[in-house]
Amino acid sequence: MELFKSNSKIAFMGSRKLWYAVSTILFVVSLVALFTRGLNLGVDFTGGVTVEAKFPGEAQPEVLRRGLEAAGFDDVQVQNFGSSRDVAIRLPPPEGKSADQVRSNIESVLRQVDANVVVSRLDVVGPQVGAELRNSAVISLIATLVLIFIYVFLRFHAWQLSLGAIVAAIHDPVIVLGFFALTGIVFDLSVVAALLAVIGYSLNDTVVVFDRIRERFEANKRMQPAEVLNQSVNQTLSRTIMTSLTTLIVVVVLLLLGGPVLQGFSAALVVGILIGTYSSIYIASAVALDAGLTAESLFPTRKKLAIDDMP
Repeated sequence: MELFKSNSKIAFMGSRKLWYAVSTILFVVSLVALFTRGLNLGVDFTGGVTVEAKFPGEAQPEVLRRGLEAAGFDDVQVQNFGSSRDVAIRLPPPEGKSADQVRSNIESVLRQVDANVVVSRLDVVGPQVGAELRNSAVISLIATLVLIFIYVFLRFHAWQLSLGAIVAAIHDPVIVLGFFALTGIVFDLSVVAALLAVIGYSLNDTVVVFDRIRERFEANKRMQPAEVLNQSVNQTLSRTIMTSLTTLIVVVVLLLLGGPVLQGFSAALVVGILIGTYSSIYIASAVALDAGLTAESLFPTRKKLAIDDMP
């Protein structure tokens, strides 16, 4: 099945400046949102307590809030999710109490409200652990970008393609982060995992296009670079769109039916897949073209030795 014919002649490179402008606007808006609004960091990074509980009847968030405050907890956030019987509770990092004490106190308050309550999740993360996880997440993202540059350079022997891949790999997660800053969706470790998956997904699409670029240059080294890139993107377009659509179907179902626990993870994947598909078509290849990609970049000619220089 093909959505687009492999011999389609869409001039992707001819409109690249327009898409540069679109990407620049999205990138700047994302950075402004990150620096002004910031991310709604989950307890994985800030430290604190996350509780999810299910009551046999309708839950009473206000009663739970008062009970937890009476037990010595401050800044208690209690809200329904999924149904009127499910509640999610968030608390700041506990001071002067062990994790076991915190769990015992919270469970005691919940069972005073209803003895048949079922606690499905109760995580306690200290502030020091949260800071360590935050630093590890940043290091993971930076290491991923460095390894991508090395991988693409070793595979294609062209720094122009490495540059295009890196620009796309930075472009995609920054826009996803901007989305989280604007929407206020909780940013936790599962979202970091989704960001790494988005980078890998985008890179996979980009490498498929780059492989076709190398094939087209090898077949005709005298063809203009812009024409080679247009042909390569057109010939892989159907595969790119079909892969994105089939992946999106699964991820959208996960977003709609996965509940609040998977909301951040699935939302990051939905936005990331859309942006990653767009960047593999319009950003990675276009940046390589403007960086001076030619057939010579991929297949450097060997200098012939003069007869006098031969042993």
